[in-house]
Amino acid sequence: MIRNGLNKCLQNKLLFNNKLFYSSQAKPTRDSSYAIINNDDIEHFKTILDSHSILTDPSEIDGFNQDWMRKYKGKSNLVLKPKTTDQVSKILKYCNEKKIAVVPQGGNTGMVGGSVPVHDEIILSLSNMNKIENFDPVTGVVVCQAGTVLETIENYLTPMGYTVPLDLGAKGSCQIGGNVSTNAGGIRLLRYGSLHGNVLGVEAVLADGTILDCLSTLRKDNTGYDLKQLFIGSEGTLGIVTKVSMITPPKPTSVNVGLFTCQDFNQVKTVLSRAKSQLGDILSAFEFMDRPCIDLVLKHQQVQDPFQEKSPFYILLETSGFNETHDSEKLNNFLESIMAENLIIDGSLATDSKNISAFWKFRESITESLGKEGAVYKYDLSLPIEQFYSIVELMRAKFDDKANVVGFGHVGDGNLHLNISTPKKPYSKEIFDMIEPFVYEYTSEHRGSISAEHGVGLMKPEFLHYSKSKNSINLMKSIKNTMDPNNILNPYKVLPTK
Repeated sequence: MIRNGLNKCLQNKLLFNNKLFYSSQAKPTRDSSYAIINNDDIEHFKTILDSHSILTDPSEIDGFNQDWMRKYKGKSNLVLKPKTTDQVSKILKYCNEKKIAVVPQGGNTGMVGGSVPVHDEIILSLSNMNKIENFDPVTGVVVCQAGTVLETIENYLTPMGYTVPLDLGAKGSCQIGGNVSTNAGGIRLLRYGSLHGNVLGVEAVLADGTILDCLSTLRKDNTGYDLKQLFIGSEGTLGIVTKVSMITPPKPTSVNVGLFTCQDFNQVKTVLSRAKSQLGDILSAFEFMDRPCIDLVLKHQQVQDPFQEKSPFYILLETSGFNETHDSEKLNNFLESIMAENLIIDGSLATDSKNISAFWKFRESITESLGKEGAVYKYDLSLPIEQFYSIVELMRAKFDDKANVVGFGHVGDGNLHLNISTPKKPYSKEIFDMIEPFVYEYTSEHRGSISAEHGVGLMKPEFLHYSKSKNSINLMKSIKNTMDPNNILNPYKVLPTK
């Protein structure tokens, strides 16, 4: 998979003056109130788990201690790999009593350092909890354990005519529990919505070991507070998700992908508007890339320029339906319309799997290609469509020739991926200071979100106030203090310390 390959090409660690930095903010100081793991603790965990599920060898732990970008790195001395919810419960009960900090970890494919320890927290890996427990072919509801890999669920559903309502570049290694805990987005959000709507229930273990069974498989349940929502997007700070029930839609049988070029971003916006109104329910993805993205992919991947003439902007549009004749007619009418209005410069359609994959490679290879350049500063923003691309142009002017600024993302749902790379150079505090807090101030000024789909993790807690009011943050802290009064679950993440 793409992100697995990135591990080989991203070797830089974020070091300034022998200190590790994750943004313009310094690494948080270890909270001295947390206990330090000793042999008695390890012996106790041996009464809960078998020896193969307890890792203490530094060579085995190293991969768990750092993220796939090699940007965030902790110093945990212990990885626990439970196989059941009851084992998770017993581990957390003990850790809460001893005040031992714990970081839950799924596939470790996050972008903001949420799944790796900051200091010496225990790593609780859910990878051994990987069973699909049930699927109802009538309702399309699947129930699976948190450690089930997203692609495994997709492969399980496909023969039965269903699909996961979530598609990510890391689908070959990310796990559904981590997807839910971070409220992962991806390219299918435009069609199927977010996990807040697709997840019907969760089973979660609270900090004190209490098992919370909210594993409903029903679409309608109006009995009081919708507690499962607390665990969707809270990044393991309120409880550890151990099982998920999720609605899955029928898998489309007619898929078309178009790649188009535009002269300016105003044309991109107009094409999006036309696509929504003319394609309607079969529009499943609407992605954009600027020309510097295409240049990067051409440089680092074995692909050819899709068109003879270079253009400033590229649109990747996907339709998914169940009637090939109907879908083709709608798509052809749409194409005739945008061509008649001179909204696109050039374009090409793909209807077979080989050409569809070739088109998608341009979009899905951007992250890998950026990683091969050197240090990459990644910003995942939600912005109103009128201000969507302006921040890219502002940053490009700000950096001039000091960095390569590119913009791409899910323009169909207002999610921009702003990436700033400094080829053949290590991470630099000078570059960070040029970006932050300017990017967050711009986003806040236009009532956007500083994290559209990647989460807050360790990277953004001290910037949370750019997207959330003081009262909102205080309420979040109150919920955290109520559910995890000893603050053992994924400390230093999500919520600001100030």
